[in-house]
Amino acid sequence: MKHFKLPAFFLFAIVMFSSFAPKGNITGKELLNKMYKRYSGKWYKDFQFSQTTENYRNDSLIRTSVWREAIVFPYNFRISFGEVKDGNAMIQKKDSTFNFRKGKLVRKAPNGEDLTFLLGGMYFIPFDSVITRISKEGYDISKIHESNWQGNKTYVLGTATDDEKGNQLWIDKDKLIVVRFIKYADSGKEEGIFKDHRKFGNGWSETATDFYVNDKLIQKEKYFDCRANVGIDMKLFDTDNFYQQ
Repeated sequence: MKHFKLPAFFLFAIVMFSSFAPKGNITGKELLNKMYKRYSGKWYKDFQFSQTTENYRNDSLIRTSVWREAIVFPYNFRISFGEVKDGNAMIQKKDSTFNFRKGKLVRKAPNGEDLTFLLGGMYFIPFDSVITRISKEGYDISKIHESNWQGNKTYVLGTATDDEKGNQLWIDKDKLIVVRFIKYADSGKEEGIFKDHRKFGNGWSETATDFYVNDKLIQKEKYFDCRANVGIDMKLFDTDNFYQQ
């Protein structure tokens, strides 16, 4: 091989390109920290909205209803099925879920829902607790890859490829918000798709959601009358003195 001396400008170009070249893929912990730094202390504190809920069985619509919902991050979430005054509601408070019918408590159970956490609650707790909670929910933060979802670039936390079976969080690469989840439970494969995002303050909310079990559509949601930072009265989440006005 013949040796030759590179021109000075060419050497400079190589150095400059090397300084801006990718340093390798982002890790799962780095991604979560990136999300946390962008939104912690900035995400809206509460959110109130109504939704049209469509339930499906065997690909057929079987019921349509309207729900009234309220969230105060990080742990408080309430759904009133129909009008609040009817007293039919579900309230989640940290690790417990309370079900009310006509204003009376009919069931209390452990809270196994993680969407309040993933869609905003994670920005109101210490970052170390975020990592612990993500891992506890079964997402392997040692695995991450890049993909595309509905025309947008995404990170996929939890698996090394799209085809790998495992719990996954699909995170929009630009907005750094969850746009899809896949989980495997006793009932099989569960999937949620979050769409039509709108910005509220310095945070985001989906305004349409589809849920699937074993790749069968079970529920579609469309949100309306969405409001953030309205100062929601905490008595909505009082399970000892149930509020239904």
